[in-house]
Parts: sequence; structure tokens; C-alpha cells
Amino acid sequence: MPLSVVSGSPPCRGAGAPSGRFDRHFRAAYLALALAACGGGVPGPVVPVGAVPATRAEAEAWVARTRAAEPVLIRFRWLFRDRDGSAGGRGSARITPGDSLRFDVVGPLGSGRGAAFVIGDSAAWAQPEEDISKLVPNYPLLWAMLGIARLPAGEGTVSRFQDARLSAFRFVHGTDTVEYAILTGSDRRLVADVRRADGRLGRVETVFGSDGVLKSSRLEVPGAPARLDITYGSTASSPPFPPDTWVPPEP
Repeated sequence: MPLSVVSGSPPCRGAGAPSGRFDRHFRAAYLALALAACGGGVPGPVVPVGAVPATRAEAEAWVARTRAAEPVLIRFRWLFRDRDGSAGGRGSARITPGDSLRFDVVGPLGSGRGAAFVIGDSAAWAQPEEDISKLVPNYPLLWAMLGIARLPAGEGTVSRFQDARLSAFRFVHGTDTVEYAILTGSDRRLVADVRRADGRLGRVETVFGSDGVLKSSRLEVPGAPARLDITYGSTASSPPFPPDTWVPPEP
């Protein structure tokens, strides 16, 4: 971009534990979620002990329920922090049903622009590529920040966990593990976790309001370490986006 430095560090968001009694599996998953939200160390797996084998067809049906059914325009504020400081600004995401996403960010007073056109789990283009990858090191994590889970490519082992408050899937392919969980309550949450052979690449916690609309999201990248926080301003259905939406901006 380059990223524009801003001062201040927002306080940790409380996870807001749901009322009532819940079983030990949900308690363990909720504790991991709270640790991720508050930076209290690297949390454990998203899927609790007790997961059972599942099929890709079951996983595909589960993932499909998180997708947009029509074109959507999302506007947000963002704040990124790492060892070098912090940067923030505003941004937008344009999503079409299926697997196309245009992601734009800009810093204060129009500085530090960046954009990417994402198809599925990879970018058709990203400008500047280095800055976009610094913000979001993995595109499935970006989709999760926008409330959408993706079925990982390739064959592998699929398992699931389900109870009254938590629905979760784990995908293992070689040394890669991807986990998703949806926690219900006053604020529904989508949690995504991506791990490689050398450790966790990142974890996302996305919060929806009681109306089901995107409220906030946080990406933690422990290896950097880095954190990206997004606060959503509006999510609205849109007419089909014009073809030039998917064209890279002029340098």
C-alpha cells in the first residue's frame, strides 16, 4: 500500500459467554474461542473431542448454507496490527454467488490502497500483492472473515461434531488441517482455523448480529504475530456487478 500507521490499540472484545447450562464439549470450544478473541495464547482445535467420520457430501451441504445466494456489497472498517505498528481504514467486499470476491481496502484520506480479485481459494490478481498477503495470508481465511466457509480442495479425511450449540467440521489433507465451527447463541459465530505442518497459519472469529447480518471479525496470525480486525458497517444485496469490477485497477 504502504500501510498508514495509526495510534491506539483497541481493548480486547469480551467473548460474551451464553447464558444457561452447556455441556463440556461446548465449554471447551467456547474457551478456545474466547482465548482467540482476547489474545490469551494459541488456542486448541476448533472441533471438540468426540468428532465422528463424515462425507464430503455432508460437508458440502453444511458449507453451502454459509454462501451468499445473490450478489452482496459489504462495507467495513479495518485495523491491522503487527510488530511494526498498526494501520487502518475502510474497505469493501463484492461477492457473487459461487466463488468470486472483489476485496478493496484504503487507508486514511485515501492513502494505502489495495485490492484483490479472488476466485475460490486463490487470487486472479492482487495489488500490491505483498501488502494484501500481509493483511490476509490465506484466502479461505478471508472468506471466513466475510462469514463464508469453503470446502477445501482435494481428497482427505472429513469429520464432524454436532450438538445443540455447536456444529463443526474438520478437513485433513496430508499435513494440512482446516476446521470450521458455527456456534449459536445471542450472536452467532463462525470460527475458522487453518494449520500447516509447521503450525497454525491463522484463525478467524466472525460474529453475526441477532438479525444474522455480519457484525465483526478478527483474524489472528500467530506466526507473524499479527491481527486484523474488521467492523462491518453495511451488508446489502446488489444488482449483478459490472464486468469491470473484476479488472485490476490502474497502477
